[in-house]
Amino acid sequence: MNFIDQASVSVVAGRGGDGRVSYRREKFISKGGPDGGDGGDGGDVILRASNNQDSLAVFRYSKKLKAESGQPGSTNRKHGKSGHDLIVDVPVGTEAKDDQGNLLADLTEDGQMEVVALGGKGGYGNAHFVSSVRQAPDFAEKGEPGEAKALSFELKMLADIGLVGLPNAGKSTLLKAISNARPKIADYPFTTLNPSVGVVDVDGSSSLLFADIPGLIEGAAEGKGLGHDFLRHVERTKVIVHVIDAYVDNVAEAYTTIRKELAAYRGDLAKRPEIVVINKTEGLDEEIVNDLVSSLKRVIKPKTTPVLAISALSGQGLKTLVFAAKTAKDKFTKTHPPKPASEIYEYRLNDANGAWQVTRQTDGSLVVHGEQIERFALRTDFKNDQAIARLINIMQKRGILHELKRQGLKPGDRITIADKGSLIY
Repeated sequence: MNFIDQASVSVVAGRGGDGRVSYRREKFISKGGPDGGDGGDGGDVILRASNNQDSLAVFRYSKKLKAESGQPGSTNRKHGKSGHDLIVDVPVGTEAKDDQGNLLADLTEDGQMEVVALGGKGGYGNAHFVSSVRQAPDFAEKGEPGEAKALSFELKMLADIGLVGLPNAGKSTLLKAISNARPKIADYPFTTLNPSVGVVDVDGSSSLLFADIPGLIEGAAEGKGLGHDFLRHVERTKVIVHVIDAYVDNVAEAYTTIRKELAAYRGDLAKRPEIVVINKTEGLDEEIVNDLVSSLKRVIKPKTTPVLAISALSGQGLKTLVFAAKTAKDKFTKTHPPKPASEIYEYRLNDANGAWQVTRQTDGSLVVHGEQIERFALRTDFKNDQAIARLINIMQKRGILHELKRQGLKPGDRITIADKGSLIY
């Protein structure tokens, strides 16, 4: 399966079931008391982080995710069956955003779940509306539609250590030498077209997760080369290891080039703990290696940043690198404790939020906006006179009708409730 770290999908939560209009049937009683049951709630769309997933490739084909709708109410006050939630597995490290760019879910731990679209509430059956003045209600509520959203998924790797550097610096060879990863390796730039992750054993009792970020070039943050597609994978790493080819013309310039790209992409990346390694030093004179280290130290800040000479091919200095990475990672973790993974997030419309607003349009029509009144409108059967009368009664109790009349409402005028429906007063 190809590595895909971005995807766009549409999610639709289940619609709530309609309430039932029915009456109790008994011998010698043609029409008993109301006994219509309530509709079931629609299912939610839930994202679940899973270590068994490592790519968003499946969403190239599954572009629409839809939860089950609730069943309508039945006779004898029987409640309709609620729709099943749709649980969608995504890789650990996936972020989900809506079309406005709002972050809805950040799934950083295996098994973590987040609701991204809420199912609609089931409508009340006519048995719910029985009162001393309304003994035979001949209407029921419609179920609410579920939330529908356009979402974008973005996978950002969760690695302790990120290997960055110019193309052909030897990052893949290094990752293969210290871990269980088997990235593609060859003697030409841009061999690595996908980020690779490997588990590195430190001392038999602890391990680190290293990620090889595909080669960056100058201008990567602006979209040049291949690396701009993978800069996002550096965001979550705790320590950045700069891998520099000992045979480049200027090792200090190679280092500053990557530093500038990281800072241009996201400013705080330049503040992450760093380790700088000069790779491919096998066979080089000690004096040459020392000169390379000295030239790097002149441009590296802070001065405490480790600068190591290694050879991924021969294994020289690799153990020192791994222990230095663990020390840097532990220090970072102490000063930046991980945020606890949130419990399953569920946001329901606040029933206490009865705020509303009446506006007059240029054509003279009156439009009502408000979270609560719009929800009542969604559940209203505008083809049923009793249902419309109930909605008008609700508007009267909340002062909306008074404001409509103050703004010139007359019998026969049309009242529109946002985009949820309209009625003739």
